[in-house]
Amino acid sequence: MSNPAAVPAPPATDPSFTPPSLGRRFGALVIDWVLCLMVSNFFADPLRDGWAPVLVLVAEYGFFLGLFAQTPGMWITRIRCLSWVDGGRVGLIRALLRGLLLALVVPALLMDGHRRGLHDRLTGSVIADAPRAA
Repeated sequence: MSNPAAVPAPPATDPSFTPPSLGRRFGALVIDWVLCLMVSNFFADPLRDGWAPVLVLVAEYGFFLGLFAQTPGMWITRIRCLSWVDGGRVGLIRALLRGLLLALVVPALLMDGHRRGLHDRLTGSVIADAPRAA
């Protein structure tokens, strides 16, 4: 017999879903942005070449969200990016698209009641709490 508490309901069908605070999301983004500035410094001058850290951010989101559902900043702030419909990973393509849309900034400011920005709605994703193993 399966334990329904062991597998959480997908966010789209979970009436008790509560998104993480905007502070945690913003904290994760700041951490990721600092990392992107540091990485882009290896191949460009981030102060002169503004495209470099943005390119690294899109690549970081594609890689980390696509494979692990968390960027390093999200891991530190204990949040993750999941598929809105099934609660699984969003995959590489949707993660890259989400990163690209996030780089445009404006979509992130247009949120719904679940704090899903336009970039989340267009890619079928949502930010959720990330439980830690005990």
